[in-house]
Amino acid sequence: MYPENQQNPQNTFQPQQNTAFPPEGHNAFPAPLPNATTILVLGIVSIVTACCCYGIVGVIIGAIALSMAGKAKHLYASNPGAYAPTSMSTVNTGRICAIIGLVIGVLAVIAYVAVIAMYGVEVLTNPEMLREIMQGT
Repeated sequence: MYPENQQNPQNTFQPQQNTAFPPEGHNAFPAPLPNATTILVLGIVSIVTACCCYGIVGVIIGAIALSMAGKAKHLYASNPGAYAPTSMSTVNTGRICAIIGLVIGVLAVIAYVAVIAMYGVEVLTNPEMLREIMQGT
């Protein structure tokens, strides 16, 4: 059809490289960060236990989740191409939940320590006594 293309060997068809796949040495599907889901679950559990278990359990679980999140963030920062960005999002969400659980837990522990310091342990076990103190009678 085009005689100039037939005579010129430089215009031969050359297939392009497939750019849909990553280059050699890279994973096609990055792996999730280890413990990303565990961090999220621990963060949520720290909020629940901080509200329900006198705060101390929420503080402990929140601290564990924050420690695990710190290690996961360090691992992701050392090699971001090897891990899925969505798993880093999961780690950040779990970290935020752990911080919230930790704060609620610490506030609950402070409140319980203050009540015990002012009124004694018996107030926590006797709701009638607490009601009398709250009413001022």
